[in-house]
Amino acid sequence: MSRQRAPRSTKEHENNLSIEAEFLQSAGSFKDCPTDEVPEIAFVGRSNAGKSSTLNRLVGRRALARVSKTPGRTQLLNFFNCDIGARLVDLPGYGYAKASRKQQVVWNTLVDQYLNKRTNLIAIVLVTDARHALQPFDLDMLRWVEDRNLFLLLLLNKADKLKQQEKAEVKKRVDAATASLGSDRISTLLFSAERGTGAQSAIAILQNLKKRLLQ
Repeated sequence: MSRQRAPRSTKEHENNLSIEAEFLQSAGSFKDCPTDEVPEIAFVGRSNAGKSSTLNRLVGRRALARVSKTPGRTQLLNFFNCDIGARLVDLPGYGYAKASRKQQVVWNTLVDQYLNKRTNLIAIVLVTDARHALQPFDLDMLRWVEDRNLFLLLLLNKADKLKQQEKAEVKKRVDAATASLGSDRISTLLFSAERGTGAQSAIAILQNLKKRLLQ
């Protein structure tokens, strides 16, 4: 007789945080962004940091945001409605070397316009490779967010590729860098889009964003 799998405990179920999300639209230019006042949380990062995979992990769906083995496949602003009181936005990755110079200019211009002109923007999720944290782009984003007094969640993705001591050293170094900014609006987590490390903590932070904004 086959064994039946034991049901998940109530306690385990209650602790399993999630974000319900669905695709809304893409925008190839800034003027094509949604024309409403819904708050937005933008996912940014270098093209090989695993940004779209991170978004998919947080919403519990493998293919909500387009993922490819080839970096730089996110070429548009992709908007997703969700149940946390804010919309998620997947931005084109920064620095995809194999894209043409012309295409890089188009993508970077689109991202710059969104970040600097989009009044809906309330927070940034900065996804970086934990093995190469605090690259110039990451440092620029930290300073940019601090200047604008936005919330930022820094996810040190691919932490599963590091040994325990390496994780501790990277986290300590990044925490020191963010502390030097003197901001209470920056959170940092070791993360793995592949294995789910840090996903529950990240979801909790995003779910509480709206409460913090009302304080």
